[in-house]
Amino acid sequence: MAGMFKNVFGSQEAKSDDDFADFVEAPNPSPASLVADSTVAPAANTLAAKQVPYTAWYRVWERTSPSDFKQEAMIMPVILLIVLFHLWGTRKNRKRARDWAQAHGPSLQKEFAVVGFDGIARPAAVDGEAITLELANPESLLKERSACEFASYATGRQNVAFLDVNLKMPKRYNPITFIMEYVFSFFFESWEPPVEKYEALVYAFDGKEKDLVPVLAKDSVPVKVPSSTYDGFIWAVVHKSHMRKFRNDRYDASLTFSKDNPKLPSWVTVMTESAEISDTLLTPELIQAIEQAGNDFEYLIVTDQPIDRPTKIDETIPKKRIQLSANLASSPSGYTSTLPLFNQFLCLSDKLVASAHFRGEVMRKVRNIREEEIKRLRRVDEEEKAEERRIAAEKIKKDERERILRGLSADEQRKFLDRETQKGQRRQAKKSTRKG
Repeated sequence: MAGMFKNVFGSQEAKSDDDFADFVEAPNPSPASLVADSTVAPAANTLAAKQVPYTAWYRVWERTSPSDFKQEAMIMPVILLIVLFHLWGTRKNRKRARDWAQAHGPSLQKEFAVVGFDGIARPAAVDGEAITLELANPESLLKERSACEFASYATGRQNVAFLDVNLKMPKRYNPITFIMEYVFSFFFESWEPPVEKYEALVYAFDGKEKDLVPVLAKDSVPVKVPSSTYDGFIWAVVHKSHMRKFRNDRYDASLTFSKDNPKLPSWVTVMTESAEISDTLLTPELIQAIEQAGNDFEYLIVTDQPIDRPTKIDETIPKKRIQLSANLASSPSGYTSTLPLFNQFLCLSDKLVASAHFRGEVMRKVRNIREEEIKRLRRVDEEEKAEERRIAAEKIKKDERERILRGLSADEQRKFLDRETQKGQRRQAKKSTRKG
């Protein structure tokens, strides 16, 4: 009996030891050695060295190869080509502008006291001696507005308020635009091909010297300025290849009629308001200069009307101007053909002041053309004012109707709207009866 209880209670210790024998006899874990095994470490280090070599951060050539820069190798030549094209285009345009200034600068300095934008006047002649014209720096005459546009300015001349010159050149600095302009002009007739040209514009004093220039005096005695007025008209000599565009782009040219002149070459035509004006302005020197300019000549116009079609009567006020447009020569020596025309253009204001005073019949015809345009603008102006008055009256009537409706009850508003509907129907019936 005791043995049985002993087996029951006393053998539990032995049973417990047997159950946990595996855990009791398990060895204690020990930390892994931090020292790499001499047999494994060299192989691992060799593999790591083959995959990612250790180099300093600035030794790029040790961490890269030429194959890593394939995209850059394809892009950089394109960028370099664009940069070189841009530098070539800007230098080319500047050189073309300097050549023009070198050729035309002496003529400008001869005719004007101030040439360029610095406002420095050239010295006056002493004892009737001619001044030696030297243009050491032609760039002083020009101002670069953009890589394809240059400007010049001159003032200080009798009968001329000031002169503006604008040089336009192709956009050589942009290869895409430069090529596309030539392509579009080849396939589309309306697309103008890129050209190299200059436009010179003279603004006449027209008798307003006293308002624009300080009183001149010599030895404390006021100097009498001769009158610089002349009759207002439109007269132009145009190369026939530019005649259509010239007439379409300019409002003043649309007021004229075209007629060939036997004194001029067959490739130019005269656009004027009266044949008598052509007989006065076509001097032998001007005809010879136009012939000598050849195809580089585009147009020469004397006008007192705006370029853009006027939309108000104030815009029809005469503003007398003389404008010349010609192509740039291909080389500096080529300006010898267009320079005589430029000189005639600079002196044309003197010719106008001396001779552009026509008979009453001629000017009456010119005024009739202007008055027709003024009448048209006046009609348009009156129609616009009548429309404004109608809109204002309708607005007042609408506000009054809304005020009346707000003061009525619902039934009264319904009756009011019914009466309006009946009136509208009767009005519509009367209109139908009149039409029948």
